[in-house]
Amino acid sequence: MSVQLENITKRYPDFFIDVDFSAAKGEIVTLLGPSGCGKTTTLHIIAGFIPPDTGKIFLNGQDVTALPPHGRRVGLVFQDYALFPNMNVYRNIAFGPRMQGWSNKQITRRVKELLSLIRLPGSEQRSVTELSGGEQQRIALARALAPNPELLLLDEPLSALDARLRKQLRSEIKRIQRELELTTIYVTHDQEEALAISDRVVVMQNGHIEQAGTSFDIYHRPKTRFVAEFVGITNMLAARVSGMKGRFVRLESLEGRFLAGFDGALESGQEVTLLVRPEKCTLNNENTGGNRVRGKITECEYLGDSTVISLVLKQALFRVKLFGPLSCRVGEEVQVSFLPEDCWLLKS
Repeated sequence: MSVQLENITKRYPDFFIDVDFSAAKGEIVTLLGPSGCGKTTTLHIIAGFIPPDTGKIFLNGQDVTALPPHGRRVGLVFQDYALFPNMNVYRNIAFGPRMQGWSNKQITRRVKELLSLIRLPGSEQRSVTELSGGEQQRIALARALAPNPELLLLDEPLSALDARLRKQLRSEIKRIQRELELTTIYVTHDQEEALAISDRVVVMQNGHIEQAGTSFDIYHRPKTRFVAEFVGITNMLAARVSGMKGRFVRLESLEGRFLAGFDGALESGQEVTLLVRPEKCTLNNENTGGNRVRGKITECEYLGDSTVISLVLKQALFRVKLFGPLSCRVGEEVQVSFLPEDCWLLKS
């Protein structure tokens, strides 16, 4: 099922939503943004729980804006699982099909299929209150899938779980979604989760869309300062355009002269912001061509698989992420190198 939100708006006394995006059949599209940006409200508008003030919602090209939730063939997984505590696993999963009038034979077959899909076979008679958090979320997913929805909506489904289990279950959700080829809208505030699970990411702030694109584009080619700052760590240097060199833009800055990539038109003398991710930088590498800055180390943070080094340049703060353990000294002056193709520009 394809999904299209066309000029959807919803006004509240202190908040306004204005969104316009689509999801192709079989895609996972993630709504990513901080708490209170309108992600869940947008999801509820798609589900039919909240009517929009203006605009239209199309499912498979059909205008469903006026249809109630039960008429949209949508499955929804909530943040808090919302399982029925007085029902066992079988009855929780069977609830939707039973409400739709399925026969007992059909329901039993469907529950067995789904328990196998979520890798909890033979759990029909277990009490949901005795399940772990991860198992409960799998049952919630199975219950949402039981009536054969054409669209799956997931609202912060992993936020109540610990980090290890979140990574495990996001892989399971992606596997199940791929097996079923089920169009999915996924809501999260976790940047890593969004980048890992999505075909496309829609970054939201204050009720509107900042940028929509692939995980690669969102991370490496942010279109606004908010996206650059919200998704991962980004070094930002103020600069001015001085010309072109092949496919790269020449820049002048208080920190030095640089080359960077950019899709679009820029004028000589225009103020811009140079972006480079910390993991794209190397330290004290004289053999690396391209851009270089010098700075003094202010902090070294060992993270297990990597070390993040914070520096102060002439005017700006800068961070470098190197993989593996690294010995460094606060106060030491170092040179940082990064390639032009690893940089990006924002118009200031």
